[in-house]
Amino acid sequence: MMQDATLPEPRVLGVDFGERRIGLSLSDPTGTLASPLDTVTRRRGRRMPLQAIIDRLEGYRVDALVVGLPLDLEGEENEWCRDIRRAGDELGRRLQVPVHYVDERFSSVRAEQALRAQGLRPSLRANRLRVDAAAATVILQEFLDNRTGS
Repeated sequence: MMQDATLPEPRVLGVDFGERRIGLSLSDPTGTLASPLDTVTRRRGRRMPLQAIIDRLEGYRVDALVVGLPLDLEGEENEWCRDIRRAGDELGRRLQVPVHYVDERFSSVRAEQALRAQGLRPSLRANRLRVDAAAATVILQEFLDNRTGS
């Protein structure tokens, strides 16, 4: 089957839903490497800003969605997980792509460690927007690595 040269290569979108911010990341076209995309601000008590997420994808073609699921320390789901599943399912429906859920416990800690390893100054590491996008990248990279058996 011939590929339409006008369409961008498909990518996988990683999402880290938070109470105040939503971190976004995208895979490269080969589905090998995750990179931070952006952070969407969420107003507490409001619906998830799904359209704002979709708007950030302009110019990209997404063929799958990976959503971090904040399981408790015992690995069990809670009410927040149910909210995330509802938002993830709705985003997947709007994008018309399959949704994969992955355990995101400690992704923010790993993201902060990765930013520190890159040599970013503490003032930049403290920037929550950067950490949230990096957490989405950690979640997506773990999914990509497990999918390819790396």
